[in-house]
Amino acid sequence: MRAALIGLITTALMAFPALSEPADIEAVIDRQLTALSADDFEEAFTFASPGLQRLFQSPENFQRMVVTGYPMVWRFSEVRFLELREEGGAFWQKVMITDQKGVVHLLDYRMLQTADGWRINGVQILDSAQMNV
Repeated sequence: MRAALIGLITTALMAFPALSEPADIEAVIDRQLTALSADDFEEAFTFASPGLQRLFQSPENFQRMVVTGYPMVWRFSEVRFLELREEGGAFWQKVMITDQKGVVHLLDYRMLQTADGWRINGVQILDSAQMNV
C-alpha cells in the first residue's frame, strides 16, 4: 500500500515538473533581474526563450524594449515572488516589483522549459487592482 502511494506521488510530480521546481523558475527570473540592474543586457538576454531571442535578435534590441517598456524590472528596489501556476499547459510566475520611486508593479512571467532549463517566454504587466498579496 505504502509503495503504491509513493509511486502515485512520484508519477504525479513527474507529470508536473514545473510545480515541483518553483525555486528553479524563481532563480531564472532573479538572475535576469540581477543582470538588468547591473546593465548587463547581454547576460539578461540569455534568460529569454529562444523565441524571444529570435524576435529581438540582439541584446541591444532587448535593452531598448526593457528600458522603454519595462523600466520597473531594470530599476527596481524590491522583488517578491508570488504564486506559480499552470494554465493551459503554460507556467506563469507572478512577481511583485517595487520600483525605485516606491511604485508597486505586478507582473506575470510566462516560463518555458527548454533543453537548457527554464527560460522567460514573455512578461505581462498586470493591473495593480489584481494584487492578491
